[in-house]
Amino acid sequence: MLMDSMEMENISAETVKEVKEDKVNEMGLNENNSINQNVAEKKRTRQKKKRRYNFIPKFGCMRSDNGVPAAEEPESDGGFDVEAGCNGRDHLPTHLIVMVNGIIGSAQNWRYAAKQFVKAYPNDVIVHCSESNSSMLTFDGVDVMGKRLADEVISVKDRHPNLQKISFVGHSLGGLVARYAVAELYRQDLIRKHGEENGEDDSQKSSLEDKPRVNIAGLEPVNFITSATPHLGSRGHKQVPVFCGFYTMEKLASRASWLLGRTGRHLFLSDCDGGKPPLLLRMSSDSEDLKFISALQSFKRRVAYANARFDHLVGWSSSSLRLRNELPKRRNLRKNDKYPHIVNEEKSNTANPQEEVSLEAKVARGRTSDMEETMIRALTRLSWERVDVNFSGSIQRLLAHSTIQVKTQCMNSDGADVIQHMIDNFQL
Repeated sequence: MLMDSMEMENISAETVKEVKEDKVNEMGLNENNSINQNVAEKKRTRQKKKRRYNFIPKFGCMRSDNGVPAAEEPESDGGFDVEAGCNGRDHLPTHLIVMVNGIIGSAQNWRYAAKQFVKAYPNDVIVHCSESNSSMLTFDGVDVMGKRLADEVISVKDRHPNLQKISFVGHSLGGLVARYAVAELYRQDLIRKHGEENGEDDSQKSSLEDKPRVNIAGLEPVNFITSATPHLGSRGHKQVPVFCGFYTMEKLASRASWLLGRTGRHLFLSDCDGGKPPLLLRMSSDSEDLKFISALQSFKRRVAYANARFDHLVGWSSSSLRLRNELPKRRNLRKNDKYPHIVNEEKSNTANPQEEVSLEAKVARGRTSDMEETMIRALTRLSWERVDVNFSGSIQRLLAHSTIQVKTQCMNSDGADVIQHMIDNFQL
């Protein structure tokens, strides 16, 4: 009996031990399964995040939709260059495109357009999205911003010694800044050219006549493109559509222009530094210091993209360089099958260069309408291509001022056809 009792105890002890071991093993398996599940869950979460943020452009090497890698080189000041990666081109590009943002904007506003230009011309262009005038710096005045942009262009050119040509694309205020910058760069090249001429002896001077005209930053100027740019400023009647044409609101806005710093005074033609005429008026002619018209004339083509409707910040007349009675009739606007939001195109048309002279007396009276007319007649002595845009029917039409640029791809994607039109008609 005693032996049987002891055997029973041993069996019970072994059974308990086995049960405990089974439980431990089971717990171990459960723990391992739990760990594996956690690892798998984390992996799935990372994959979801990766997919979710794939649309965000990254610095470094980004791949364009057509498989051409676009190398984006960020700069310390926030600007960046976009060009095809080494594997996506046959030779170094020689054409610099400078893109300039509008008021309270930044280089990021041109990211979509920059990528599309490089995608279309991987072997030919480098796109520089300017950042010398971003955010609150856009309140410093058109002249100050123009000089900063000119310095920035020189630094970009120095980094790319292979460059031969240059083009500008400016949105809104950026178009005015670009106009000032090219005049400053033209002045520098003019001084350099005169210095070279003075250094040549008489036997060599005859050959100088065969040299090309004055360049911009030492590069051949090709395209000068503005998009929704207030070429005539914001002071005139209906030049800022959000005021609905009410003179009282326009007058109050003009008096409050100081809120936008010197830029506001320039836009509302209320600046009179040293008794001089408003800056935008001076920018419509060549002065002794800066040759604004000659600088623009040096470009092979000048293009003005304008919103015909729904732009609440810049009027159609101002951005298309037309008097209001010269604007196309809305019933004559027709949609383009290839570019759905392009409703009218006008090829280059040079005005009579003698028309400006008869307007000098009107400017002296200081009337806004006279200043507008003077600016238009002076600027259109040069040939301009005009492209009218209408986002009617688009849910993004109320953001037309930004949509024409595709400022952000998620909010302004309907302007993609406008950018494509710009690319397709771009002269290399």
